[in-house]
Amino acid sequence: MTTVLSQKGQIVLPGVVRQQLQLQPGDDFEITIEDGDTITLRRISHPANRGLVDLILSCPGTFEIAPRDADDSQPLEL
Repeated sequence: MTTVLSQKGQIVLPGVVRQQLQLQPGDDFEITIEDGDTITLRRISHPANRGLVDLILSCPGTFEIAPRDADDSQPLEL
């Protein structure tokens, strides 16, 4: 399987590869050069809740966290 470097320096990953690896737009990659002419492209894994805070903050409503009494209890001994 081959691909071509574009004028903008972009390389298209064939659909078969994207599908097999379940790649999505916006996925992050690490690029390394080995032996002077080998390029390694490795997907960077992110926690499953990545972006959760931004998603919550983008909700159209407002919310408040109710104040709580101080908790002076001690952890259970196991």
